[in-house]
Formats: sequence, structure tokens, C-alpha cells
Amino acid sequence: MKVHDAAISGCPVHRGTADLVDPLLHSSGDAHAVWSRMRAQPTLTRQEVDEKRGFWNIVGFDDAEFVLRETSLFTSERGTMLDLLGTDDPAGGKQLAVTDPPRHTEMQTRLKKALAIRAVERQKDMIRSLILELIAPLGDGGTFDFAEAMLAMPMSVTGTMMGLPKADWPWLSRLTTVCIAADDPDYQDPGGKEATLESAHRELFAYFQDLVRFRRNDLGDDLLSVLISTEFEGRHMDSGEIVANCYSLLLGANVTTPHSPNYVMAEFIGSGVLEDWAAHPDVNVTAVEEALRWASPVNHFLRYATRDVEVRNTLIREGDAAVVWLGAANRDESAFPDATVFDIRRKPNKHLAFGIGPHYCVGHSVARVTLRILFEELLSRFERFEPAGKPERLASNFVSGYKRVPLTARPRAGAGVRRPE
Repeated sequence: MKVHDAAISGCPVHRGTADLVDPLLHSSGDAHAVWSRMRAQPTLTRQEVDEKRGFWNIVGFDDAEFVLRETSLFTSERGTMLDLLGTDDPAGGKQLAVTDPPRHTEMQTRLKKALAIRAVERQKDMIRSLILELIAPLGDGGTFDFAEAMLAMPMSVTGTMMGLPKADWPWLSRLTTVCIAADDPDYQDPGGKEATLESAHRELFAYFQDLVRFRRNDLGDDLLSVLISTEFEGRHMDSGEIVANCYSLLLGANVTTPHSPNYVMAEFIGSGVLEDWAAHPDVNVTAVEEALRWASPVNHFLRYATRDVEVRNTLIREGDAAVVWLGAANRDESAFPDATVFDIRRKPNKHLAFGIGPHYCVGHSVARVTLRILFEELLSRFERFEPAGKPERLASNFVSGYKRVPLTARPRAGAGVRRPE
């Protein structure tokens, strides 16, 4: 990778034929086959969306790592999702995900501390209790929609840590899913995608504005109180900044946490993977990391070049958009031997499911602890998992995951499965 102080001659470009913006490619097509062909090219591929908008595809591990690490060369402040391509994100400079260092570093300090592994470890009993409540119906003997339970799981955990009323969790969970999958017919309003997103954003932001106003004089030790009391640049966050980061926390949790287990249960029942994992609980840590690599729940990150820079023999000019496809980078054979094999003992496993660099997911410890507890409880309490219908993918180019995974299972003898009181 090279940085250029002035424009240089253009590099050859291999233009892909697949539309990577199309959510159907990611839900019912084969994006991994497209990415594999792209990785084999000596230069980057570029997709033109229309006469004014286009983007470079970053599909190799080393290239992805470079683009995400080098925040001085590739900014996130104009937006990080393809849906905003060519339109500056109004939360730029206010929300952690769309703020560059050094402001980003100062803004996230207290939140990062509150979500550090030691702090999360103290929440393990709470997380375990919530998970047991969600998976208990699997022991009833009927069909259990595993994906439905997993989509509710991050809201239960993060909602508790943020101090959000339990009665609001289902509504908030659906709204945040709408925000990342407004193309999906199960989540789209009759007015279409744009109207769906506008309505969901309006409801979420109004909800948090009211909650922040109410909680300013009733602070506790929850994450919302951390945001309200955080000082940076010699001042407290204003209401707009607090609300934007509440939204970001929920969105991040709802993307990263549910879809790794959904992938495992949708794709590996009957393969021997679950039986091997259950028989060797010592592999739980590496198995969870492999599930994260395999699923790569956050499908892409958008960045804009702040100056001319060369990546993979290709000149990306100042202002050009570059899309890092995390799922592609996490199947790169040059970084992961036997990358197309799901290996619960894979080590090392330096996947990019949580990103890398300054924007490494602030909630990664919460997600990891939650997933480890989930599989620990799931595989020690249940066995004989069987599919009970066809799994259905979520239609989205931003999140890679499943919305339905119907299955059945039996309680293990002596596991003591019962519904929490």
C-alpha cells in the first residue's frame, strides 16, 4: 500500500458483474464466490452504482486491515454503510462509529472502560440468566425458532446494561433490525425502504431523547448514565451526541451477537460439529471465534479516501469510496489456512468480525462473553438437534445473518432444564 502526494497514472481495473449492493446477492445468492474471484485479481474491482456514485471493493485480508487501521487515509466520518453512499452521515463527528481519531479516542474512553472484560465478567450471572430464559422453550419438544430467540438476545443483555425498561425490549429489537434490514419484506413498511428507515430512525431517536431527558437527574451505573456523564473536549456530550451513541450501541449489539450462533445452527446441524463441540467444552473459546469468523455478521464497512492512496496495485483517489467486505477478508486463504473449513479448534484466528484499529467494536467483550455462555448452556443442556424447516436468510447488504432457524432438540439427561421463574 502506498500513499501518494500527487495523482499518479491509473491502474488496471477489473469491473465485477455482480451487484454487491443488492441484498438478494447476500441472502439468496453466493457473495463468497464473487469475492473469491475478486481476490484472485491483481487489482481491486470497482462497482458503479450510477453516473455519480461508485466504490472500490476491498476483499483481501491485508487490504481490509490496512483500510480499517489507517484512519488518517480512510475516514469514517462521511458514513460507514452503503445505504449512505454519496450522502454524508448527519451523525458524523457525533457518533463513535462515524468519528475519527483523535476525537473518537477521547469520546470512547469511559464507554470502553465500562465495557472492558473485567466489567463484563461481573455481569456474567445476569447474562446467563437472560440466556437461559430465552432458550428454555427449546426443551418443550416442539419447533423452536432459534433465530427469533437469538435476535432477542442482544436486546436483553444490552438493554439490561443500558438500564432500558424490559417492556420496551421487543419493540427496540425490531426497530434496530429494521434499521439494518429495511430491504427485507418482513421488516419493510408498505411505503418502501426509505419510508421504513425514516420511520424507524425517527421513533428510535425520539425514544432516546425522552429517556435521556428523564434520566439526566437520575444517574446510575448503567451505560446510558455513562454516556450522559461522559466529558470530552472539556464538556459533557450534548443530547444529540448521547442519542446517536445510544442508537449505535444497540445497533452494534443487534448485528454482532445473534448471527454467529444462527449460522452455526442453520448450517452445521448433522455435520458432527455440534457433537464435537459438546463433547469437548474446552474448545468453547476457539469455537466461538470461528463462529464469528464464519458468520462475519457485519458484512461491510464504508470508508472514503482522504488523499490519493494505492491499494492492491490500484489508485484510490481522494474522495473515492472504498467498501471493506469483512466476510470476504475472513475467508482469505492467505490469512486463514483452509479458510472454507469450519474449524472449532482454529488457532490463531485473527478475524475481522469486530473490525480492527481505532474502530474495533467497543462492545466486543460483551459479545464474546455472551456467545461463550450461550454455547456453554445450549450444548450442555440440549442434544439431538434437528432442523424443523428451511432456515431463512435476512435480506440485507449490511448484516449477514438468518431471520428464521426452526429446529428441535432434546434435553440432555440430568441437565435439569426448566423454565426460569
